[in-house]
Amino acid sequence: MKIEAGRCREALWVPSPNFGARPCADISLLVIHNISLPPGQFGGGYVQRFFQNELSIDQHPYFVEIAELQVSSHFLIERTGTLVQFVNMNDRAWHAGLSSFAGRDNCNDYSIGIELEGTDDIPYTDAQYKVLADLTKAVQYQYPAITMDRITGHEHIAPGRKTDPGPAFDWLRYRADIG
Repeated sequence: MKIEAGRCREALWVPSPNFGARPCADISLLVIHNISLPPGQFGGGYVQRFFQNELSIDQHPYFVEIAELQVSSHFLIERTGTLVQFVNMNDRAWHAGLSSFAGRDNCNDYSIGIELEGTDDIPYTDAQYKVLADLTKAVQYQYPAITMDRITGHEHIAPGRKTDPGPAFDWLRYRADIG
């Protein structure tokens, strides 16, 4: 994969309005998440519409609960392995919320967020692991401060509040894939 000026050339560009300028120049953390909309269901483009503030509350009762949220991530990797980018990596996406890593708060300020279409307890697909590994290597090349020890899950930076990517995520496989 090739990253130029904060954009991944291989990703489908679906811009989100939910981002801001980074208050610091160091991009030094990669955060792995999961998401499915409605919960436990895959496909349908609902995640993309959610990150674009275009989710129709008429399409599912759960959408009423999240209608007012304004969130985003830099990337989404769908079950098929399709890679979607919502926010330029040089900008701050709104994926981590109240968070802390290695004693430093506000992870959105210095992190890149990757969402995997999935849930905590349903195994991720081979295609997702392949794209995640390729994307991670490209991100690490472009942002060398993101070392192996600075790749984490949402559950680790927001313990007690978040549980993703969850026990279904195979950290050993992922780390072996990225070398």
